[in-house]
Amino acid sequence: MFDENYPEPVVVRPLGASLWRVAFLALFFIAIAVAFSVFGDVMSFELVLLFLGILAVIGVFSLFALAAGLFQFAPMQERRTLSRAIVDSSEDGLVVTDKKGAITYANAHYIDLSAQVSSGSPVGVARLFVNQPEAAEAIYRLSRAAREGRHVYEDVRLTRYFDGRDIASNKPVWYRLEVRPLPQGENSASPLVVWSVRDITADRDKQENIYLELQRAIDYLDHAPAGFFSADSEGRIQYINSTLADWLGFDLAEFEPGDIRMDQIVRGDGASLLMGGRSDGEIRTEIIDIDLVHRNGTSFPSRLLHRAARLADGELGETRTLVLDRHRAANDEDGLRAVEVRFARFFNDTPFAIATLDKDGRIVSTNAPFIRIFGISAGEKSVENMEFSTLIAKESRDEFKKALEHVQDNISEIAPVDAHIDSEGERAVRLFFSSSEQVEGSSERVIVYALDMTEYRRLQAQFAQGQKMQAVGQLAGGVAHDFNNVLTAIIGFSDLLLLKHKSSDPSFADIMSIKQSANRAAGLVRQLLAFSRRQTLRPQVLEVPTHVDDLTILLKRLIGEKMTLGVSHGRDVWPVKVDLVQLEQVIINLVVNARDAMPDGGKITLTTRNVPKSEAETFNYRGMPAADYVLIEVRDTGTGIKEDVLEKIFEPFFSTKELGKGTGLGLSMVYGIIKQTGGFIYADTELGKGTNFRIFLPRHIPAEGESKPSAAPAPVVKDLTGHERILLVEDEESVRAFSARALQTTGYEVFEADCGEEALEILDELDNKIDLMISDVVMPEMDGPALLVEARKRLPDLRVIFVSGYAEENVRNELADDRSVEFLAKPYSLSQINTKVKDVLGGME
Repeated sequence: MFDENYPEPVVVRPLGASLWRVAFLALFFIAIAVAFSVFGDVMSFELVLLFLGILAVIGVFSLFALAAGLFQFAPMQERRTLSRAIVDSSEDGLVVTDKKGAITYANAHYIDLSAQVSSGSPVGVARLFVNQPEAAEAIYRLSRAAREGRHVYEDVRLTRYFDGRDIASNKPVWYRLEVRPLPQGENSASPLVVWSVRDITADRDKQENIYLELQRAIDYLDHAPAGFFSADSEGRIQYINSTLADWLGFDLAEFEPGDIRMDQIVRGDGASLLMGGRSDGEIRTEIIDIDLVHRNGTSFPSRLLHRAARLADGELGETRTLVLDRHRAANDEDGLRAVEVRFARFFNDTPFAIATLDKDGRIVSTNAPFIRIFGISAGEKSVENMEFSTLIAKESRDEFKKALEHVQDNISEIAPVDAHIDSEGERAVRLFFSSSEQVEGSSERVIVYALDMTEYRRLQAQFAQGQKMQAVGQLAGGVAHDFNNVLTAIIGFSDLLLLKHKSSDPSFADIMSIKQSANRAAGLVRQLLAFSRRQTLRPQVLEVPTHVDDLTILLKRLIGEKMTLGVSHGRDVWPVKVDLVQLEQVIINLVVNARDAMPDGGKITLTTRNVPKSEAETFNYRGMPAADYVLIEVRDTGTGIKEDVLEKIFEPFFSTKELGKGTGLGLSMVYGIIKQTGGFIYADTELGKGTNFRIFLPRHIPAEGESKPSAAPAPVVKDLTGHERILLVEDEESVRAFSARALQTTGYEVFEADCGEEALEILDELDNKIDLMISDVVMPEMDGPALLVEARKRLPDLRVIFVSGYAEENVRNELADDRSVEFLAKPYSLSQINTKVKDVLGGME
């Protein structure tokens, strides 16, 4: 054990070492005196004087040392000082030992405890608890702390007395054992520690009683016939009693503070109503009739006795709310009170905000949706006594004040006030006003109804922009259609002229210039059609990163040496189904625009990655539904785009470039291609830092059995001549003339008609004996699809080629039966019409 090698323990260890030194000194002087008396006659006088001189010096030195405090007179016996009396009368057992356990002092109470183990000298703490196995580990830890000079205490539970006898009452006894180091004194040779042994049984019993009483109080609250909950300033439920948990369908055993939010259990905007509190800090109980929501989504009426107050710094403190279930209320409730309850529920469940104001326009009370509609954080500030005008933008405040004056002047017809909410510029409300009945003791004078117009304004702007773009698109499509007819004739007749001129002919170069100019014009027309989404697309399943990498060399040449191009791809980018040529055109246009935005050089970054539906839901882009997308980003470090310009960048013929340096059709074409593909494009910009164009293309999920597209076979030269009979229907004379001559030069027998009715007459004259019909889609009176219906009645298996400047998909959507119908886009050349005819007629063989 820790104290087996103790020196003989005493209550107070006396200063024994000093006593034997004094005795030794006395014997020494007696011996000297005896020596002088015996040998005095023999000793010389000088020797005696020398010895007496030494004794005199020692005496004088001792006097000076005693005066300086170097020496002190030790008392003959210990005196009972005030501090000793306090320690001895302590109800705690105290014992002072050195680090090895040797006892220096023990007070009276510790001696009484020690007497239960040993009748002799007091024993150390370790030996005192030798019969208590429950305390063994605690004693070990405390003894170790004593050796290391640390302050430690532990509580131990004992089931027997110190002498090993069992406690008669079978009630355990608790002791607190504490050890702490003492400051080292001047007379102490080694550091000392003090042990204390305190009986804390009574304290433990008191704690257990308090705990039991608290448990009973919680049990009373949990099973009270009313619900109760408390929430913090963030609306997180910190406590909910068992009654309310049962009403709401929650398992109280699984509840953890903060797991449930107030907006989960309060219907609609009621949570914000409960998070208000008075701005002056006054604690007031409010009665609120509102619906609570069960975990399964159903609701039930309830009455809340609610208390919420704000702290000195304005922060909302924890709320206290008592809940009464109105659904289980007595049936004999006063009728007037029942009407009041129903009105309160309707008042807080309305989809618009309601506030009552005093004569100065300060808010007296609000309904639940008010906090949400005006964008006020529930725990941020109290709206009570706030000036209503501070919640709306400055430009609407004068009109608001006039409306308040009209109400107080009892004017019956008051025009609503349209205002933007000051906290968020994009939010808008329409305010309606009426007077409040004056009741004694109430400051309410005006009722304001606020209808949230944000979504309406957004849809209105979106609809107006959509109509504008649609109108421009229709105009562009109509112009493109007419131009395609003209360009078809120009390109076609140029081809016919080139057949008659050799390359050495002086006119050959002029004709080629005409054709090239016509082809350039055809490119502009295609851009117009792309914007109006009426061009023909050839969608195919693509791996976007592969094709972006293929474009890199071309893009680097386009941007020049002043620019740097960075390309990065996400992992496992999903496939998309788009027209490869058009997608490349989109990327080229965006990169060229980025280059033009950085005349002094910069960096262009091309990135591709997946955007899962969960991420798409977080975007705030208008019109884009949440779905899986492949994102293509073209980012530059240029000048950025001004806000007024940003609204017009996708409009055709809009350009910020100098005159003659742009057509204004590049971004409109990009917009049209992406929209026709089913994707979305948006521009994020910041002045002075650059612009990021983001293209979202729908993820393509291959159908079952769908195979990857195979590479197109190499083109082969084929014989374009033929002898079949062809009915050509075209209302544009120049186009019809060119097409007829083009087919006749390759040997076909061509019958011309300028409208659908004439085509049917020709069929009657030919006894319906034709091999192919080529028809324009848009014609006066009987258009192409109507002609097809009539022709199929006579020739069910007739092969048909439709020609149009519009997209093939748009044409096919108008056809009731598109069997054996092919499509040729305008403008077309001599070789294109002959190749198409040969392909269609070749399929009949």
